[in-house]
Amino acid sequence: MKNLITRALTGIIFVVVLAGAIFFHSISYLIVFGIIIFLTLKEYYGLSEQYTAIKKTSWLYCLGGVYLFLATFLYMGSYTTAQVFLPYLLFIMYIIISEIYRKTSTPILNWAFVIFGQLFCALFFSLANFIVFTKNGNEESTYTPLLLLAIFIFVWMNDTGAFLIGSLLGKHKLFERISPKKSWEGFYGGLLFALASSFVFAYLFPDISWYKWLGLAAVIVIFGTWGDLCESLLKRTLGVKDSGHLLPGHGGMLDRFDSVIMAIPAALIYIELAIRN
Repeated sequence: MKNLITRALTGIIFVVVLAGAIFFHSISYLIVFGIIIFLTLKEYYGLSEQYTAIKKTSWLYCLGGVYLFLATFLYMGSYTTAQVFLPYLLFIMYIIISEIYRKTSTPILNWAFVIFGQLFCALFFSLANFIVFTKNGNEESTYTPLLLLAIFIFVWMNDTGAFLIGSLLGKHKLFERISPKKSWEGFYGGLLFALASSFVFAYLFPDISWYKWLGLAAVIVIFGTWGDLCESLLKRTLGVKDSGHLLPGHGGMLDRFDSVIMAIPAALIYIELAIRN
């Protein structure tokens, strides 16, 4: 019971801070997400240190991921041109070339762990900038946080429904090899909660058709579940229960954002194909 209360309080504070940062202003969104990406990468590279020789330079990889987010923010916000990505391209080249001089026995593992972290934790998060900014024909950008906020709310509703229904009715394992506690009943419970919340968005924001909101919620649940399972596979492979201990009752940053990380690129594809066109 105590752990449930701690988890609930942490979740409430987390939701308020994140939703407030997204909705309040583009700068608050930039700051909060920059911190999230840094902490997520720091946690990820910390988990991989036992398999690689990147401990001394892990902070540099964290900053590189934050720079990618900043670069996409500046580009999509029409603050600068695509040349802002050139330093990050040099950074990726450095990651590859630096292994020549490390003289370690695990260069391929080093490449794999470092670049996967940039892909999973930095690139997928950075794609959120393509959701919150819309450009007109004159390449002028507008900060429109509604859809990103909806993504997070659908993820939270899915998590809540999956936890409640799974705890009460869960019998059939969803993917026992990777995550023994997850059930099909929990999955459908989370889907039901998310789909129900999409009708609230359809009522409050009728400019987007109800069935498009419904489709977005379904995409978030499906890919968010896959993101959760991917992170569970990562932890199981590395032999850890939680990715960290930063968030009481929730574990680490990866534990908290695993669903969102995979949901963002899937949502971007859906938004571009079904909502903006």
